[in-house]
Amino acid sequence: MQTGPTETVRAARTEDAPQICELLNTIDTIEIGAPETDLHTVEADLVHPEADLPHNSWLAFDHDRLVAYALLWDDSGAERIDIDHYVLPGHQAAGERLLELAEERARDKARQNGAAQAVVHLHLNQRPTTDTAILTRRGWHTVRRYQVLVRGLSPEADPVPEPPAGVTLRACTDEADRRRAHALLEETFAEHFDHQARTYEQWLDDIDAARADWSLVWIATVDGLGDAAVLVTRNDRTGMGWVRNLGVRKAARGQGIGGHLLRHAFGVYAALGRDTLGLGVDVLNESGALRLYEAHGMRLHYAVDTWEVTLPVTG
Repeated sequence: MQTGPTETVRAARTEDAPQICELLNTIDTIEIGAPETDLHTVEADLVHPEADLPHNSWLAFDHDRLVAYALLWDDSGAERIDIDHYVLPGHQAAGERLLELAEERARDKARQNGAAQAVVHLHLNQRPTTDTAILTRRGWHTVRRYQVLVRGLSPEADPVPEPPAGVTLRACTDEADRRRAHALLEETFAEHFDHQARTYEQWLDDIDAARADWSLVWIATVDGLGDAAVLVTRNDRTGMGWVRNLGVRKAARGQGIGGHLLRHAFGVYAALGRDTLGLGVDVLNESGALRLYEAHGMRLHYAVDTWEVTLPVTG
């Protein structure tokens, strides 16, 4: 497919992962000052069982150079559709062409799902390489902001803490505990903005379970409450350790359990030799997560906006 005198578009293939990773790291460097995308993360997206690359992915090339990339996800099976979209400065026409193709595919997916509209979300850095005037002209608007927070670690400053009285932690090293961790996540995140329910098997695909270190996923049990909280972390990022999810059941909130799990992660990752731990948080999270993280010394690394467009489905 031609988009201009020198630009062509085609679907992504698994062997494109290194070139896509290079594109994303170029954009990382422009937006946040350093490359932070790992090749295995890109590979995991491309081989995800729900990726459907021939229909849900697009690459734009200027001659042989990859200049834009988009990938569509239909986690809801209903009207909610997600798009990943990246474009280099100076190639906004190619970026808009991929956006147009992704929007049309979102309409198709929503129609197939029996929905009357597609409510599409796209996450972009607060100061993105994408020209946001294009988004605005196409009817997109921002609906949410997330922050990526980081905290420096050291073994001296961050010993592994003793748990509070009546609280015990266990790692999810067997199948039963992994299923329990998933159930706790579904419960504790059910009311969060944009949460899409996922089966256990889908969740394993989402987190690239083959690479997960389950000794770094913990469940907190509280006397009288049972399993009350879960912390999912990853140690496979080059730049930093990563907290993927921290969820505390409503009945257990306000008792310091979330803070203990966070300090536990600080201590474990410091002992593993990591000097930084990061996570993402919705600034409007009603559970007070942002206050918790800031109270534990986590500071802003960069911000991400959720953009939304509602596309009517016809036919």
